[in-house]
Parts: sequence; C-alpha cells; structure tokens
Amino acid sequence: MIQARGITKRYPGVTALDGVDFSVSGGEVVGLVGENGAGKSTLIKVLGGLAQPDAGELSLHGEVVRIANAAAATRYGIGVIHQELNNLDNLDVAGNVFLGREPRKLGFLIDRAELVRRTEVFLRQLGMDVDPRTPLSHLSIAQQQMVEIAKALSLEAKILIMDEPTSSLTAGETERLMRVVEELRGHGVGIVYVSHRLGEVKRLSDRVVALRDGKNAGDLTREQISADSMVRLMVGRDVVRAAGSGRTAGAPQLSVKDLRTRRYPDHRVSFDVREGEIVGLAGLVGAGRSEVVRAIFGVDDRLGGEVTLGGQPLPGGSPGKTIARGLYLAPEDRRREGLVTSMNVRENVTLPALDGYAKLGLIEGGREAAISNTMRERLRIKAPTVESTVRGLSGGNQQKVVLAKWLAMQPKCLIFDEPTRGIDIGARSEIYDLMRSLADGGVAILMVSSDMEEVLAMSDRVLVMQEGRLAGELTRDQASEEAVMELAIGRAEVKLG
Repeated sequence: MIQARGITKRYPGVTALDGVDFSVSGGEVVGLVGENGAGKSTLIKVLGGLAQPDAGELSLHGEVVRIANAAAATRYGIGVIHQELNNLDNLDVAGNVFLGREPRKLGFLIDRAELVRRTEVFLRQLGMDVDPRTPLSHLSIAQQQMVEIAKALSLEAKILIMDEPTSSLTAGETERLMRVVEELRGHGVGIVYVSHRLGEVKRLSDRVVALRDGKNAGDLTREQISADSMVRLMVGRDVVRAAGSGRTAGAPQLSVKDLRTRRYPDHRVSFDVREGEIVGLAGLVGAGRSEVVRAIFGVDDRLGGEVTLGGQPLPGGSPGKTIARGLYLAPEDRRREGLVTSMNVRENVTLPALDGYAKLGLIEGGREAAISNTMRERLRIKAPTVESTVRGLSGGNQQKVVLAKWLAMQPKCLIFDEPTRGIDIGARSEIYDLMRSLADGGVAILMVSSDMEEVLAMSDRVLVMQEGRLAGELTRDQASEEAVMELAIGRAEVKLG
C-alpha cells in the first residue's frame, strides 16, 4: 500500500495541493477524478517522485519514505503512465519500452534479440500488432500511447498510476486496456486510474477519490459511484451536455475536392464544411483523419486535389498562408505542435499574428497584454497571470491557450483535432459551449474525434473515414454509435451527399 497524508505542494502564485490525503492498496483500483487544475497531476508527480511535497508524508507498506526522483519510484515498485507522452521519437518501439533497462550480453552490449523478444510480450498483452523494431516516429499518437503503457507494464510495478491512458485510444484498444487493468488487479497490483471518461472510472474503480481546487472533495465507495455523483464532487454542480443547434447551415466555407495524402495516395477525399456547422470526422485510429486535416492546413504536402476557403483556393504546404486566410488548426498533440511551452500565455496567444501587435518594428506590450487578458477571462484559463509559463498549466488550460490564440484572430474556419483529449468534464463542457457559440456566429468547424459520445453530441453532420477514404456521411438524425462503427469498419457504405 502507498499512502499520502496531508500532502501540500506550492508553486509561485498557486497552491496546487493543500493537505491532500490519498491511498491505494494492492489489488485495488482507485479512481482519481477532478477538473483540470484540481491537483491530480501534481499528486501523481509527488507519488511518482517528480515533485517533492512542501508538507505531509508518504508511506509505503506502513513505512515513511521519501521518493526523491522517478528512479527511486521505480525501485519502490511504482510505475507511472503520464498523460503527456514521454517517448523518444529517435528510438524504435523496443528501445522506448526498455529505455535505460536494456538487457545486456557480455556485460556491456545491448542484447537486441532479447530486447525485441521481451517487448513483444507486452505488445501482445495490449493487443498491438506492431513490430518492436518500428521507429516510434512512424506510429500514430494512439500507438505511441500504447507504447507508453507497455513501458509501464514492463516495470512489473506493484503500484501503477495511469493518467488518462485511453485519451487517444479507439474503443477496441480501450476495451483491451480495461481487461489488462482487471488482470493486473487480480494479480495484486494497486492501480490509480485517472480519467475524464467517467464510464471507465465507474467500470474499473473499487473507490473514487475526488479533488477540487487542490483539496480532497470527497470519496465514493463502489456502491456510490455514478457519473452524477462524481460530477457533483468534482465541480459542485450538474454539467449540461452540449447538443447540436439543429439550424440550417450557410454556404460552403471549406471545400475539399479529390484530396490525396501521402499515407493513402490512391484514395481521394472530398467534402464541404458550411458556415455555421460542426462537421465531425470520425473513424478508427489509422483511418487517415489526422492526415487529411494536416494536408488541408498545409503541415503535410498534398499529393493532389484542391482545397478552397470561401471559394478561393488555398495553397498546399504553407500553414502561414493558410493562417493568413483565416483557417486554423488546433492539433491533436497540443504540447508539441500547438504551443511553445517555454513561453508564457501572452506570448503564445499573440505569436501567430505578432506583426499586428508591432509599431515601427517594436512589439506593443500593452496591446499584447490586453488581448491576452481578454482571452484568459473569456476562456477561463486558470493561470495566475498571462505572464505564467504555459509549461506549468494543466492539459485543459493548455488547450484553452491553443484556442485563445486562434480566437484572437477571428477565424473563418477552425479545425479541431481531438479537441478535448485529456480534458476534464467541466472544461470539456466549456469548450463545447465555445464551439457551438462559434458555429452560431457563422464559423465553420471541422472536428476530428475518437470520442464517440463527443462526435454524436456535437456534430451537425458526421463524415466517417475508413482506410483513407470517406466511407459515408450521416446526418444528425442518422448518426448513432452503431451507424458510425458500421461505416468505420467497412461493413456499410452511405452515399455522400
């Protein structure tokens, strides 16, 4: 058992944890819930040796311990799967899974054959059909997340902390992971399960501990766990789910015709997104959704086809020109592609349009601060000031900063790639409200999401991709989980209108 008593952790301008108590025993799954900024990530860092508490103590099997760093946590049998990926793109899968713990021969040479063999064991356990020698850079975000999980399993930890482990996984991958968690519990592993997908928490947890504003907000026994009871502890209020507007959309704003991408060069993708509508782009991981939106935005080259915005052609391979025309992308990997995490909130918000804040070649700090503060208040970004470094913000607040920089530029069309990945239910509701408000104001929105509930709740139309092609289109009335999945796995086809 690991037990935290009275844990307090302060950072400049904020108390992240204030006298928090927490424990997990062997063979027990404890769900840890709370809004972004509630203190979950900080508590995980303390348990995993990445942060030292300012007050309180940790005990392991009844003995007070100091977990000085991540290596010490590993020695104590504590493994952590972090929400943000910690993999190395320049290594292959096997190299990432056993990084720093590679099997050796002759005392100093890495035993590659044994490394690959051991890695295959954990990949099979997770149902991954991937060669361990595959470079990590060749994998999707979802596959990279599974590699991170395989790495944690390879530690054979007695306490396993899982922070948003399914945020990028498909329904099938998620189900496999659920079974792995249940198997580990049966073998006496204590698991801390952190997820904003409350259905997963309810299914797996023996207990639920909720944090709010850095403090314990309450506990739930197995019999007490429900989505409503967790929400009440997390936010102190009921959260209303977003729904489509049901109103008629305007003229086509974004038009894609015969688009070909490098991953699926033989398939042509065509669709429109109209003013004032949210179009969901669904499909299984690897279906080509992210490749399509990256080609539209200009991050990746197009092999063919035409993209127009407001009837005017958009050049390929130039995100700068795309941004200048009013089409913006909130990418799936917000930390690597959507933000400069070493900069502060103000600098990130104004970075895409820096020339607009300059006079005679000098940046006008007052104007920068004014728009940044306006966006901070509008999106309820939890940061002490706009001078706060983005790296120190929670995942949900980092996503809000990504949105803030585009909203400050008055978009014509916004592309959201996994808009609520790793974001709590309260912040998620706020982002849904914002998306619907933008659509009601005439902005065209294309939303890529692996969260079926999100797709069905937010989309006015749903486009479903299957192996690089559009398998079908569903109206809001036609869309259901069954209809989307039938198209996604190639069992049905609906003529595109």
